[in-house]
Amino acid sequence: MYSIKQYTREQAKKLGVEVKPSTNPKKKVDVFKNGSKVASIGAIGYNDYPTFKNRCGKEYADERKRLYKLRHEQDRHKTGTPGYFADKLLW
Repeated sequence: MYSIKQYTREQAKKLGVEVKPSTNPKKKVDVFKNGSKVASIGAIGYNDYPTFKNRCGKEYADERKRLYKLRHEQDRHKTGTPGYFADKLLW
C-alpha cells in the first residue's frame, strides 16, 4: 500500500484539496475538493517525485520529474483532471 508523502500533502494544501489513500487498488491517492472526490491519481507500480527523491537523491528525482513533465505535456495542464492533479501533487 502506498504511503502519502509529506511533499504530496504540502502540494495538496497549496491547491486547496485533500488527499487520502486511494480506494482504487490500482491507484495511490484519491483527491477531494470540498468533501467530494475529484480524481484517483498515481498508478501503483510507478514511482513519483518524492519516492525517487527519498530512494535515489534529488538530482536523479529532478531528472525523472523533467522527463515525466515532457511525457505528460498533453494532459497535465487541464485544471481539475487526473493528469493535472498527478502533475501538481506527485511531481
